[in-house]
Amino acid sequence: MKLDMYDIRNAIDYYYTKIQETNHPYYWYCLAETQSRAGLTNEALQTIDNALSFQNPYPSKQELLDIQLNLQTVLSRQMNSSRTVIVTSKQGDIDGDGTKDNVSLIANKTPDSPFWRNITLVIQNGRTNQYEQVPMKNNAGYNPTLFLGDFTGNEGDDILVVIDTGGSGGSIYAYVFSYLNGQLMTIFNSDSFNESFQYDVHYENQYKVKVNSHYLKERYILDLTYKGQEYLSEIYNKDGILKALIEGWVNPLSGLYPVDFNRDGIYELEAYQRIAGRYNADSLGFVQTVLKWNGKAFAPDRQNVAIFGEEI
Repeated sequence: MKLDMYDIRNAIDYYYTKIQETNHPYYWYCLAETQSRAGLTNEALQTIDNALSFQNPYPSKQELLDIQLNLQTVLSRQMNSSRTVIVTSKQGDIDGDGTKDNVSLIANKTPDSPFWRNITLVIQNGRTNQYEQVPMKNNAGYNPTLFLGDFTGNEGDDILVVIDTGGSGGSIYAYVFSYLNGQLMTIFNSDSFNESFQYDVHYENQYKVKVNSHYLKERYILDLTYKGQEYLSEIYNKDGILKALIEGWVNPLSGLYPVDFNRDGIYELEAYQRIAGRYNADSLGFVQTVLKWNGKAFAPDRQNVAIFGEEI
């Protein structure tokens, strides 16, 4: 049975949560099976390795070894049979010379799976017809997309590439490329963003959660009362005091959207990071950061935290 991205993320999140709660070999097996069915062959092989580390693995060591062999065969077949195709393409004036250029993402399609490998940016100069291939560090995933627009104010179209990882938390790989001083340069990448924007998440007494943003040195207080009595009673006593210390976390970048907030023809980037509570599926809201080009880099213009609402 094929799984869509929503099913993949929900199933993988569920088994990761169970592994965090119990570390039971059964859930490692279930995670590997789900990854395999979703076409995440490399990830499934890594999970099988973890499952085999148990003294009494589930369903048995021999069955896991058989699954491992089948996955290795599938991976070999995928690598040999995949072909390079154009995933998506757009036209825009990338170098600012007044001529439209062709911009494409090419990749190797994994048979019977929505997973793409070796995703590469290709630019065909509209004036010279010459091609330039731009590799990306994180070049495999789902639903690779292109957006062309001016982020830097240099009167040319910059290139935004976003790729779904398919992993727990719904994280993405994202890049922005721009012609600066006659050279195509990477002016944003999700790895650097994730390294810079770090947070602490702590549950507090009286149904609160404190989120500290290290990069901006700001603090946000979330009200948990909308979560309902059943949720609150699991972690608070009747006086609103925590039964035990609880720490959450903020996930890596899960959304990056071009928005022209000032309506001046120059786009900003709106970045989303999901706040997790006791486990990954326990969503508390999103950190939203607006990034604006300052002439040298994308710098935070403002940051907010959005929480989920309660039905009236």
